[in-house]
Amino acid sequence: MRAMVQTGFGGPDVLRLTDVPVPVPGPADVLVRVVACGLNQLDVLQRRGVVRLPGLELPHVAGMDVAGVVEAAGADSPVPVGARVLLDPSVPCGACPLCHEGRGGHCPNLRILGATIDGGLAEYVVAPASAAHVVPDAVDLTDAACLPTPWATAFHAVVTVGRLRAGETLLVHGAAGSVGLAAVQIAQRVGAHVVATVGSPEKAAALAKVGVEHVAAPDAVAALVADVTAGRGVDVVLEYLGPATWATSMAALRIGGRLVFLGNTTGDEVSFSLSDAFHRGLELLGAGGYLASDMAAALQLFADGGTALVAGTFPLADAGAAQDLLCERSTVGRVLVIP
Repeated sequence: MRAMVQTGFGGPDVLRLTDVPVPVPGPADVLVRVVACGLNQLDVLQRRGVVRLPGLELPHVAGMDVAGVVEAAGADSPVPVGARVLLDPSVPCGACPLCHEGRGGHCPNLRILGATIDGGLAEYVVAPASAAHVVPDAVDLTDAACLPTPWATAFHAVVTVGRLRAGETLLVHGAAGSVGLAAVQIAQRVGAHVVATVGSPEKAAALAKVGVEHVAAPDAVAALVADVTAGRGVDVVLEYLGPATWATSMAALRIGGRLVFLGNTTGDEVSFSLSDAFHRGLELLGAGGYLASDMAAALQLFADGGTALVAGTFPLADAGAAQDLLCERSTVGRVLVIP
């Protein structure tokens, strides 16, 4: 089979289109013919050597978000040959105390498809059958490749951790990113209202495509929140930018509101008033490490009319160019590689 193999650390030139053996599934594995693979920033960071997760060995095949068709299955696999699936890139060990507590996303032995084990920038990939989620017939497999990491991450943050409910209001900063686009659609499907910030008219137009009505530039969101909530404040803020938006996020919360944070794009340190936080009864909730149940629930919500926005599709031979497009922050939607 053909695979885009990372042979070193650096620019796109370290990627080589190579003929390699088709992997053989173990007893509890599935062999998946890759229909589409969604790219993530981690693919680029690991290629550059900026991030090197424990377990990464060269040569390596990246590609975390995979959708395809099961071509072969081990004897112990409950997923049959021919099933249309997406693969959860997070593979916990299932045996450690954290896994037994239901916190597989924090498993110390966690393996990550496309990051610490070979992923979907290939014609075939092997994964544990437990990572394969059957895709409903109504969902196109190319669209399904847009889902795994962003939608599971967003569902975990907004619903599992943030406890967003029907009738509540969610504020999402940088809502035209992959997690933001997932979060606003998940909020809509649980019956919540959405206020979003974006940095350009083009990104505002993308939010309009998924039905978000209350959109503002970051410096105008305070007035919009006051207007939409009649001065009460939002119930939940999804915060992954860090210092650039933290003060705005805290100020936007109602009394008893929840700030869910899962990133630090603009820096790692923030400051806020402890007295303000405890007098207002605010909850600060970290949302790292989604669960397999988050992935399954997110897939079902997407099947109920979700929209996959695609910034571009590339053949396997052009995976380097696909990663270059991913690095252009002006893009909206997922970048896909079609083997």
